[in-house]
Amino acid sequence: MCRWLGYHGSPIAPRELVHDTAHSLIEQSRRAAPDMATANGDGVGLGWYGGDPEPALFRSESPAWGDANLREVAGAVRSGLFLAHVRAATGTPVQQTNCHPFRYRSWLFVHNGYIADFARIRRELLLSVAPELFGNIEGSTDSELMFHLALTFGLEGDPIGGLERMAGFVEAVGRAAGIAEPLQMTVGVTDGERLYAARYASGPVVNTLHVSEEVGALRALYPADERWRHFAEDSRAVVSEPLADLPGLWHEVPAGTALTVQAGEDEEVPFRPTQP
Repeated sequence: MCRWLGYHGSPIAPRELVHDTAHSLIEQSRRAAPDMATANGDGVGLGWYGGDPEPALFRSESPAWGDANLREVAGAVRSGLFLAHVRAATGTPVQQTNCHPFRYRSWLFVHNGYIADFARIRRELLLSVAPELFGNIEGSTDSELMFHLALTFGLEGDPIGGLERMAGFVEAVGRAAGIAEPLQMTVGVTDGERLYAARYASGPVVNTLHVSEEVGALRALYPADERWRHFAEDSRAVVSEPLADLPGLWHEVPAGTALTVQAGEDEEVPFRPTQP
C-alpha cells in the first residue's frame, strides 16, 4: 500500500507535513501496514506549485527515509499547494518514472491502490488513452495509466467526472476479463487551484483517506498549540493516514466519496463510477 498527502492553504514548507509531524509521511514510509511484508521503500515524490502554472516535480527511486535531497527540497520550498507520495511497488519496476506524482501540464496526480491483474488488461487500457496524451506516459504503472485515462475522459474540464469515468471504464474492462474486484484507489489530483480526492474500491475493503478539520476549530480545541498560528483558516491536509494523534484533527472521508478542497468551503459528494 502506498501512502500520500496533499496540502491546500497558506504557503508552508512541505517538510512540516512530510518530515516533521509525529506520524509524518517519512515515518509512514518506514513501517509496513499490518498485511504487508515490506515498508514503502520503492520511491518517493513531491510535486508543488510556485510562481508558474506548471508544477515543479521531485521524484526519486530511493527509500523516502534515506533521501537527503528530499529533505533539502521539502525544507527549502514554500508552497500553498503540493502533493507528496511514498511508493510500495505492486509488480512494476522500482524506477524514477514509476514514482508519483505524475504530471501533465498544470496537473498533478497521486494514487494509493492498484488495478487487479493489471498485466492481463494493461494492453486494452493503454490503447484507450487518447493519442495526444500517449506520449506523456513515461513509466509502466497502473497509476500513471489511470491518470491518463482520466485525462482522456475529461478530467481537465470535469475533474470528479473524469475520475468517475476512468474508474467505471477500468471496472468494465476488468470485469469483462473475469476480474471480480478490479479497482482499489484513493487518488489525489490538482490543477494548481483546487485539490480533488476520491476514495473508492470495487470490493468491500477500501483504503483509508482523511482530511484535516478547519483550522479555526483546531485553534479552539488547542489554544496553547503554536502549530496552527501560521495556517490560514481554510488550510487543509488530505492524507492516506493521520499525521498526528490529536483528537478532533482528522475527519475520515467515507468510502465512495469525492472531495474538493478549495479556497472557501470544501465540497464532499458521492463518487459514482460510470461508463464513459
